[in-house]
Amino acid sequence: MWNWTVFQEKTRKTLAVYWELVRITVPISIAAKVLQDIGFIEAIAPFFEPLMTLVGLPNEFALVWLTTLVVGLWGGLVIVFSLVPVSALTTADMTVLSALLLLAHAIPIEQKIIQKAGPGLMISSTLRIGGAFVFAAILHQIFAATGWLSTPLKPAWVPTEEGSDWMAFLWSTVETLGIMLVVLLALSWFMDLLKYIGAIRLMNRVLAPLFRLIGIQSQALPFTAVGLLLGISYGAGLLISEARDARLEPRQVFLACVFMGFAHSIIEDTLLVVAFGADFTSVFFGRLAFAALATALIARAYKSMPVGDVTSPSPNP
Repeated sequence: MWNWTVFQEKTRKTLAVYWELVRITVPISIAAKVLQDIGFIEAIAPFFEPLMTLVGLPNEFALVWLTTLVVGLWGGLVIVFSLVPVSALTTADMTVLSALLLLAHAIPIEQKIIQKAGPGLMISSTLRIGGAFVFAAILHQIFAATGWLSTPLKPAWVPTEEGSDWMAFLWSTVETLGIMLVVLLALSWFMDLLKYIGAIRLMNRVLAPLFRLIGIQSQALPFTAVGLLLGISYGAGLLISEARDARLEPRQVFLACVFMGFAHSIIEDTLLVVAFGADFTSVFFGRLAFAALATALIARAYKSMPVGDVTSPSPNP
């Protein structure tokens, strides 16, 4: 029965999860900002330049990749055209770079949140970074073999790189945390309401066959869908509470997090890279197809392995 008591208890649990997300997000964001300001990321970028050759990108993009990996998608994209001019790039180049960045960005924050839901930090981070390179390499080989998207890059938006002082950074962080609180509370209440009126059961019946093919059962489907549409912070945030209440099997939590790692914030992030000139079909449908196939293969590989091999110890309360 959905009543005031249920509402209060759901709110209390959601606020507890939100506080954990704050404790993860704030210190890691500050550390990433410090590393960026002192030039650490720029200093180590040359050591990673050979990796760009594997996916057919200019060596200069090693800095874009590392910045994105640590700071987030926006942090890396705004410096793209300051490193390599638009005239030197093709649509294929931007699409391959976008594939690399979409699958692996903001690793310290997002994977720490994932770890709270259950999956181990090292294995989930490795899967995302490795998957990003595999997806980017596949696209590179297709484009190189067919000549598809070899036209000169024509971005809809070329941002200017602006300095970000600490006041702007702190305001942006506070704004992000405020939005996260509102969205998490709304989602937690909405999910319970959907369960009460039976909408979750209907959604499960419609989507379950597709997700079953990749190893994700109906219990984890709603949270996976939230992560797919809105992002890891929201999908994994909801999963944390479910995992602690033992309403989901650890292996299902793991697979849901794997899929979200490969495909999350599918609309917002896709539109962002498309504005920079990436091909929509490749980064939207290609990413979804890769996420589904990769998750299915991982589910098969781990089917007979002990749960402890793919998850962290029970998340701390």
